[in-house]
Amino acid sequence: MRKSSSKSLISLISDWKILKLKFWNYRDVAAGGREQPFNFRRMWRLTVLLTAGVALVPLIAIIIVDYQMTQRSIESENLMRTARLVSNTHRSISFFFTQRKAALDFVAQEYSFETLNEPGMLQNILKNLKISFGGITDIDLFGPQGNQRNYVGPYELLGKNYSDQHWYQEVCKRGAYISDVFLGFRKVPHIVIAIKRTLPNGLFFILRTTLDTSVFEGFLTGLELGGKSDIFMINREGILQTSSLYYGKIFEKSSLFVPGYARRTRVLKKDDPRTGQIIIGYRYIPETPFILMLVQNRRELLKTWYKTRMELILFLTVSVILIVGVVIWMATYLVNKIFQADQARVATLHQVEYSNKMASIGRLAAGVAHEVNNPLAIINEKAGLIKDLITFSKKYEGDEKLHQLVDSILASVQRAGAITKRLLSFSRYPDISLQPIELKQLIEEVLTFFEKEAQYRSILISLDAAEDMPVIKSDRGKLQEIFLNLFNNACLAMEYGGHLDIRIRVKDENSILVTVTDDGCGMPREDLERIFEPFFSTRTDRGGTGLGLSLTANFLRKLGGDISVESDPGKGTTFTVTLPVKTQIKDGKVACEFY
Repeated sequence: MRKSSSKSLISLISDWKILKLKFWNYRDVAAGGREQPFNFRRMWRLTVLLTAGVALVPLIAIIIVDYQMTQRSIESENLMRTARLVSNTHRSISFFFTQRKAALDFVAQEYSFETLNEPGMLQNILKNLKISFGGITDIDLFGPQGNQRNYVGPYELLGKNYSDQHWYQEVCKRGAYISDVFLGFRKVPHIVIAIKRTLPNGLFFILRTTLDTSVFEGFLTGLELGGKSDIFMINREGILQTSSLYYGKIFEKSSLFVPGYARRTRVLKKDDPRTGQIIIGYRYIPETPFILMLVQNRRELLKTWYKTRMELILFLTVSVILIVGVVIWMATYLVNKIFQADQARVATLHQVEYSNKMASIGRLAAGVAHEVNNPLAIINEKAGLIKDLITFSKKYEGDEKLHQLVDSILASVQRAGAITKRLLSFSRYPDISLQPIELKQLIEEVLTFFEKEAQYRSILISLDAAEDMPVIKSDRGKLQEIFLNLFNNACLAMEYGGHLDIRIRVKDENSILVTVTDDGCGMPREDLERIFEPFFSTRTDRGGTGLGLSLTANFLRKLGGDISVESDPGKGTTFTVTLPVKTQIKDGKVACEFY
């Protein structure tokens, strides 16, 4: 049956006048009863079948492999994108809790119970906390029996006894506690951060602050997610801590399972009876009862793949039609030429070569989705909101200092964003931007970030610059990073009180010297030999990463400068920075070892 159909198709093609198969019914009369020297029908068939096979088999094989690889690549990219979004959001929320917990712990350790109980003291502390951090509703002080001794906030809670409250019992046992979302006496959803300080006489007091849950709603609703995606937080019992689009409201039991504990971000594939297959990314937030959950519909994530798949199928169909058409036309043309040559008895048939052209197929790449929001975006948003508030408020209309501080925050966020992009980049690196810079003005801008900390810690900062300082040509962002690292290290070396002296001098007509001197703890000689090595730090127990001075030295060398250090244990440290007046960049790019 198949053989009959094939013969009918070939006969139909042979009768197609456009192809002009003149050789189809040809018989060599001169050959007599002997076999014809050329069987043009068989030649044409073999030419069509072999050429089409050689062209189509690799094409179809490539399409199949590309189909599978593209599908796996898109699914893998979706899983990685989900993991990145969960990890970045986790870092923002974790930093939010850590920052406020550290601030509350500092207040509890720094002030005595009697000081905190003074009228107006908690009021000032709450005001400063709101200005510095935000998201804080109130603050209160408790005695060892659970009685509220002092309270500042919008609710009538003063004098209540909390000894039977779950959070109070937990902080008494642990010393520090972050609660899940609950109503409490105020009947409003909130989160408690509480710190216990034990006194030398064996008694203790507890300092507590509450956080507005709308802050976390803002964290999550501000994220740009695809269609039918949902991000929310649950506690260890599966109770929703923020509202969800598809899985319930706050305080309701989530219909999803509670994922098992994992120290890192996990991404799972599950079947949802309502929406089909879903991708779940989750992360336990350390030192809290919260689990961050990101649920995405797999079909929605693969919309790009479905479009690509249709394009791939259309491309394959068009390619097959074109290849078969070209092969048939070429076979017909070549056999006709051979037929004409045979008719003329020209003995050149053995010189005829068949040229086969194969179309190269490129892989259709999946579109890259948007980048997940960085925690810097939150800082930028809040700083922008503060700027809008002070711009349109008559109270702060003439406060130029406040405007300058907010502008400095926004400028620093942009600079930090550029740094993050460079640290996260793997294949291309941004060019160094050279511009005229007044070095004294640049250092003064960097010092504004240390003013409050210096005042609080009684650190005296002096800046001495020569009057004949030339304007240098260098990269402003990298110079800011260099001096920010040096000043930060100097401040960390001085526990409380001290002097930070900065001197700017002209070394010669081509270079400038900047010395940064502190009278802090200093460093031994064995540490000085390794101070510029990556990941070497003398403060690993206090969060040091060992990257600051390494990056500083690398940046300086890239800018054509140099750095040296002198230090005596217990006396202090001096960093000497040499900067060229005009930076010369050969390759124009930051070297990859900086990353």
